[in-house]
Amino acid sequence: MSRVTPITKVERVVPNALVPSAGRTSALRSTRSTRLNRRGSVLIIVMWICLGLVALTLYFANSMSSELHAADNRVSEVEARQAIVGATRYANYILTNYATGGTVPNIRSTTTTPDYKAEAVPVGDAQFWFIGRDNDNTDTASPTEPYYALVDESSKLNLNTATSAMLQSLPGMTPDLADAIIAWRSTNTQISGNADNNYTQLDPPRHNKGAPFETTDELRLVNGMTLDLLLGEDTNRNGVLDPNEDDGDQSAPHDDQNGQLLPGFLEYVTVYSRLPTTSASGQRRIDIRTPQSRQLNNQLRTRLTARGIDSGRAGQIVLRAGANTFGSVLEFMLVTQMTSDEWALVHTDLTAFDNATAVGLVNVNTASQTVLACIPGIGPDNAATLVAYRQQNPDSLTNFAWLAQTGVSRGSLIRAGAYLTDESYQFTADIAAVANNGRGYCRERLVFDTTSAGAPRIVFRQDLTPFGWALGTSARQNLRATKNT
Repeated sequence: MSRVTPITKVERVVPNALVPSAGRTSALRSTRSTRLNRRGSVLIIVMWICLGLVALTLYFANSMSSELHAADNRVSEVEARQAIVGATRYANYILTNYATGGTVPNIRSTTTTPDYKAEAVPVGDAQFWFIGRDNDNTDTASPTEPYYALVDESSKLNLNTATSAMLQSLPGMTPDLADAIIAWRSTNTQISGNADNNYTQLDPPRHNKGAPFETTDELRLVNGMTLDLLLGEDTNRNGVLDPNEDDGDQSAPHDDQNGQLLPGFLEYVTVYSRLPTTSASGQRRIDIRTPQSRQLNNQLRTRLTARGIDSGRAGQIVLRAGANTFGSVLEFMLVTQMTSDEWALVHTDLTAFDNATAVGLVNVNTASQTVLACIPGIGPDNAATLVAYRQQNPDSLTNFAWLAQTGVSRGSLIRAGAYLTDESYQFTADIAAVANNGRGYCRERLVFDTTSAGAPRIVFRQDLTPFGWALGTSARQNLRATKNT
């Protein structure tokens, strides 16, 4: 009997092909790792793509937002520009209806309703302002808020007629600079030729003009003139001491930080002031200088009675005129002792010029104290007296008959009469406008001439927007308050 060996362990027989070797195990692990790495790379790439798409989305969203704001700003500018168009039409209406016969439209009447509005005038959702000057206040008052009104160009010295002595009376003017201004406008070939020698030495060289000024900005070309002299501390040309104009050297312009505005020459000069050859009724004015020009007083008597003066009173006026010669209509009024009411009837019918347009006369009713001080016969002392009278009697400034009540001597008034008038026919509308919510600020300066028949003509236009904000702090605060409500 054979012996049976007991089985103590059952071993599983596995084919050799199914038993992984060490190399095969390593290969499987490497494959698995490669697959995982590929999946991680894809995830990273997808994440970067998503991040890029998010960045592009944010970029385009920001661009669209910026474009939206830019478009809104462009709309605001268009709206403000259209407000200036509306303001131009409004100024035309004012001058057509209230500036007849040399009258200055009334903005400060204490007894009647002002002829027009000049501050925050609405045009749709936009608003506009007429930036003016308050010449009844002393020039040293240095206002910090603008005065709003149309500007009378006859309240200034005319660069084409002012004498060298008158120009030298302006603050900061030197004799050499005044003579250079005279030479620039002079048609005298000898004067112009001598001045030309100085201009050829400049860099770049140029010629002396030798012809009348066409604009006040032409002063920049005159030898010796600088922007500091032209603008002074009032770099935005609004007649106001703005914060940046009283902070020393912290911001432009350079100023002395003394709390007072020092204007430049542009504040006091013009090239537009002139009177027409005809009266308010369209008739040619009577030259009152000599008995012959008055046609032995017969023409004068007829014109006086035609204007509503009693024939007996007209005879007295003619008798006082007699054989006298007159250098100005102011002298004629004083010698003939015409009353204010009588003078108001005929003052646009008379002239002391040879039936030609009178250029450069200064309106004594609207000129500043600085300008009046430049007039021969007035000077600084009498200028202060005249301005003080105007402040106390604002409703009597329809003509210059009030000069006889000021206490200024008759001789001084007669001497000044050749340079004075009580009529104005050229006006500036310095228009600043903002659109809805106080954006889209724009500013334009227009000069209107009313001497011709029909509607006033625009003879000059200038964009002053680059000069910056000119409406002061109160208007800015009001606009912000409106925006926040």
